[in-house]
Amino acid sequence: MKYIAIVAASAILFLGSCSKKDVNKEEERKKDPNALKYDSLDWKADFKPMKSSPEEINGYKTRLAAFYKDFWVDGKVSGGFLVAKNGEIIFEGYQGMADERHKRSITAETPIHIASISKVFTSMAILKLVEKHKIKLDQKVNTILEGFPYEDVTVRHLLSHRSGLPNYANVLWNNKKVMMEREKPISNQDVLDIFREFDVKQIRPADKGFYYSNTNFAFLALVIEKIMKMDYPKAMKYMVFDPLEMKNTFVFEYDRDKDSVARSYKYNGYEWAWDDFDRTYGDKNIYSTARDLFKLDVAMYSDDFLPKKIKKEAFQGYSYEQKGFKNYGLGMRLLEYDNGNKLLYHNGWWHGNNTVFVHDVKNQFTVIALGNKQNKNIYSAFRLAGLTGAYPLKVPSKDSLRLHQQQIKQKNPTNVVVKVK
Repeated sequence: MKYIAIVAASAILFLGSCSKKDVNKEEERKKDPNALKYDSLDWKADFKPMKSSPEEINGYKTRLAAFYKDFWVDGKVSGGFLVAKNGEIIFEGYQGMADERHKRSITAETPIHIASISKVFTSMAILKLVEKHKIKLDQKVNTILEGFPYEDVTVRHLLSHRSGLPNYANVLWNNKKVMMEREKPISNQDVLDIFREFDVKQIRPADKGFYYSNTNFAFLALVIEKIMKMDYPKAMKYMVFDPLEMKNTFVFEYDRDKDSVARSYKYNGYEWAWDDFDRTYGDKNIYSTARDLFKLDVAMYSDDFLPKKIKKEAFQGYSYEQKGFKNYGLGMRLLEYDNGNKLLYHNGWWHGNNTVFVHDVKNQFTVIALGNKQNKNIYSAFRLAGLTGAYPLKVPSKDSLRLHQQQIKQKNPTNVVVKVK
């Protein structure tokens, strides 16, 4: 089954104009101005939309409808897709199965594993702690986490992937003794304990280069737990999800959720089994919907949500050892062009989940694509940022899709799709 909605520019406003409800939120904020969470305010009220002509918006809708048909429907993508312009949804669509066994279809309210987009949420929680002066960006992590064995690593290094720490999955898979003795999947504290016990070395000293490692954000989740004095799932609910009224967003907890969440599928339709790393969070393991992610997108425009000073530090590049326009800020990827244009985004992959989140501040253009069945067509959604004309990104077309499909057939000439029964 599939659900498709093309939304008129004035049809959906997630956070409307000030109301009695918003006044109550403001009163709540005044009662506890030092609360370690984002304010429950009407972020839409702060948003100053750009103006686009009806012809321009209709042009976007036409091209988005073509993309959705060619890449999503015909490409047999399972998941949710949403595009917004000037703070309003102009296109969204949903199709596929959340659970083949129980015949649960994906709808606008179906939470899907957002993979590494989870890092954006983790960074938002850390930046809130920085804003409230509970931690500092350049604070040594070993002053926060007891037994943290890397004296040169700071909070900023973890956020920007400049700690030099190797990916914990690679480390643990190479330590067969540790993996074979485990009765439960690896937790975040397990990662820290093992890195310390086995004296795991950095790939390079901190701040000597960029190395994307999930370990960084697994440790940042421990920082959040230490400061908040609650586990990461509860902390994220309190700090981010509830204030933004993200009703279909949560941190996956293995023992509680493994039998009820949307499943993850391989290319051939087989269900992806849980593994030893499905208990760690911070780097992944947040489930959300396209509409809930759009609430975060809108809030990120507000200087009350992220003060200008912190936003400036978060959304700049930190790694310039190699020439190029690709970079990483504090929890967000960046494309930085010579003409000054900057595009913020984060992609994700975990098991059969492929995800895209584009936050184009310059053009107020948002792309969110969440899939639960392995399909590289989903990543084509990132290049829709090229529709604005501000970036040298080739917008996906039928020709590029045909070429991609031919390459897949050449690699897998006997590939047979088998549905899970």
